[in-house]
Amino acid sequence: MRAIVQRVCNAQVSVGGVVTGRIAKGLLVYLGVASDDTEADGSYLAEKVFALRIFDDADGKMNLSVQDAGGSVLVVSQFTLLADARKGRRPSYSNAADPVLAKKLYEDFIEKIRKHGLPCETGMFQARMAVQYTNDGPVTVLLDSQKLF
Repeated sequence: MRAIVQRVCNAQVSVGGVVTGRIAKGLLVYLGVASDDTEADGSYLAEKVFALRIFDDADGKMNLSVQDAGGSVLVVSQFTLLADARKGRRPSYSNAADPVLAKKLYEDFIEKIRKHGLPCETGMFQARMAVQYTNDGPVTVLLDSQKLF
């Protein structure tokens, strides 16, 4: 499972012009599920997202988690995070999970974030989405449950 985590001042996701999720300060998380992922991968990433200390404390040091900073999370499914573009010009998505597994693990991830007590908004699984956000910093962190980076 892979995630791109961005610290944002605000973010929203829309489907067909209708907003499905909106947050003020917090984290925008793009989440991609691999074919060999399990609930353990989601638990690992949810814990990482919850505990990442990438918000400024009173001294201006990145020392606070999203919860410490009073933020929210917006989770957007993105199978293209599993793209393999090492060969040729057209990325291969063969490492991405089939939609049934991906949706289950995506929903499990969201539930794990909410169980931490964080407000969590979402996009719409398997929909063409428009995402708007203001990156704060910018701060962007790449996470991989297999610890590939």
